[in-house]
Amino acid sequence: MALSPRLDVRQTQTLTLTPQLMASIRLLQLSHLELSAFVDAELMRNPLLESTDAPDGDTPMERERAEEIDPYRDVVDYSDHLGSATSIANSFDTEASNLFPEQSGQDSLSQSSSWPEGKGGALGGEAPDIDQYVSAQISLADHLADQVNLIVNDPAERLIARSLVDNLDERGYLMAEIDQIAEQLGADAGTVEAVLGKVQGCEPLGVFARSLSECLSIQLAEKDRLDPMMAGLLAHLDLVASHDLALLGKKIGADREDIFDMLAELRELDPRPGRAFDFSPVQSVVPDVFVKRGNDGGWQVELNSDVLPRVLVNRVYYASISKKTRDPEEKTFLVDCLNTANWLTKSLDQRAQTILKVATEIVKQQDGFLRHGVSHLRPMTLKAVATEIEMHESTVSRVTANKYIATPRGLFEMKYFFTTALNSSSGGDDHSAEAVRHRIRQLIEGEKPEAILSDDTIAEMLKREQGIDVARRTVAKYREGMGIASSVIRRRQKKAQMA
Repeated sequence: MALSPRLDVRQTQTLTLTPQLMASIRLLQLSHLELSAFVDAELMRNPLLESTDAPDGDTPMERERAEEIDPYRDVVDYSDHLGSATSIANSFDTEASNLFPEQSGQDSLSQSSSWPEGKGGALGGEAPDIDQYVSAQISLADHLADQVNLIVNDPAERLIARSLVDNLDERGYLMAEIDQIAEQLGADAGTVEAVLGKVQGCEPLGVFARSLSECLSIQLAEKDRLDPMMAGLLAHLDLVASHDLALLGKKIGADREDIFDMLAELRELDPRPGRAFDFSPVQSVVPDVFVKRGNDGGWQVELNSDVLPRVLVNRVYYASISKKTRDPEEKTFLVDCLNTANWLTKSLDQRAQTILKVATEIVKQQDGFLRHGVSHLRPMTLKAVATEIEMHESTVSRVTANKYIATPRGLFEMKYFFTTALNSSSGGDDHSAEAVRHRIRQLIEGEKPEAILSDDTIAEMLKREQGIDVARRTVAKYREGMGIASSVIRRRQKKAQMA
């Protein structure tokens, strides 16, 4: 058979992801905050979309029916809407000069000569923003930069000090090596070390430290408590972490009482001095689904309507402006806006229905958890839920991402309910990994000081009491994942507490 190039015609079926289908898939995995931002952007771009939460007079039709603005009037008269500086200051229980220092000696905000008057006596600028007078939060870098300017006088050393400030992390620790900073600046390592010694006296005490022991040393030196015994303790913080107080006492030549006194002093220090300047906002978690007990003893699953965007397609507005449009490009734009608006409303409804369907199946499979607690949490996989609701596994994964469900047991991320299964030694139902972790924590919290449970003992107890077939290394992995120390360290901790 001779080999030669040729053309063949074949008929096949393939799944093609259109841009709108890809966008619909992306909508599933967005959190309610990300979805709200996306919808707001579409509302600004698409004139045919309107929010049902929009204030009066803010829909396209109402804007069209509003009184037309004089084209020769290019300014807005604020004088009829602004109160006096005194009245605004009284509402904040302060002096007018504190809020409006540039308005000193003027009672009405509309009388300010700093705002040029437009046609007809109207004001041409914007009204003052109260937020502009709120004091800004000072960052750690700004706080230290002000102190560096007072401590370091030499311009070359000041440049090194500012580089040290730039290499601090959120804890206030110096992350870069001295040699690295010296190479970047073309300076001598000894000079950088000398500048570091100067700036380590800045407030808050402990900043510019390169390790935990150095951070604590700086604070103790300021209190004149860095004696040789305390310095020895700081050099053996690993023994403090492992609670091996006997070996620690031998190395630094201190008895148990002295060690306890020094540890009490360390507890009064701040191991992360830079956290006082951490002004990152706390993001509150808002549930997407509510689960409540029904009147019939079952569970009632509801979507949180407060986080669901409510948008409508204004077809009346589309019909009114399409009759007046003659430009082909404008007609194309309107048709595209109409198709996008129809797609968005349909996708939002489909997203809500999918979330409700997945949440309902989760509640159905985790009925024991909702009634009795985490010890009855069943092992559940994405594939099991996808099979029950006749959806693809990837769809369930996207729906449960960044979504939260409020239950009588508390607020949980939907991903929390998907855990691996551990086999039962008695041949019964499998056990959830999260339920096993919970039981391990219970056993460790209930152990007695004279009978600390090892990982082998915990594995045997789980198998004997609940029929959970789990290996010792699995117990150790779960214990370490929960931040629980080993049996050796726990035994030392118990002895130290009893001493």
